[in-house]
Amino acid sequence: MNILFLSAAVLSLAVCLIHTFAGGRAIAVPLLKASDLKPVPKYVAYYCWHIVTIVLGMIAVMFLFAGLRPSSLDLGWVATALVASFCLLGLVVPPLKKQKYSHMPQGWLFLPIMLLGLIGGVV
Repeated sequence: MNILFLSAAVLSLAVCLIHTFAGGRAIAVPLLKASDLKPVPKYVAYYCWHIVTIVLGMIAVMFLFAGLRPSSLDLGWVATALVASFCLLGLVVPPLKKQKYSHMPQGWLFLPIMLLGLIGGVV
């Protein structure tokens, strides 16, 4: 059993739930209510919202399997690579676009998961 991957699974699930419930109210609902957006970009963005929900859930599942089954180490590395890329994107884009992290904090949510995945992959 890999406690670090299991911890990453719990944090990943938390991020998925934050995205789904808090983010849904703050982002998805206003997106669908926006009357100034044309239907295609509005519904494509909404579809992407659901893709992100699925990916976040699957990352938690991958970390869970990697934590419970030593033979699933590759799943832990795949989940870590995904989380690392999301972390990097979320930490680099705000300064490049002159945005505030308070407006786009997602990268920071992935940082502890990435660290747990990296350490869990080598222990």
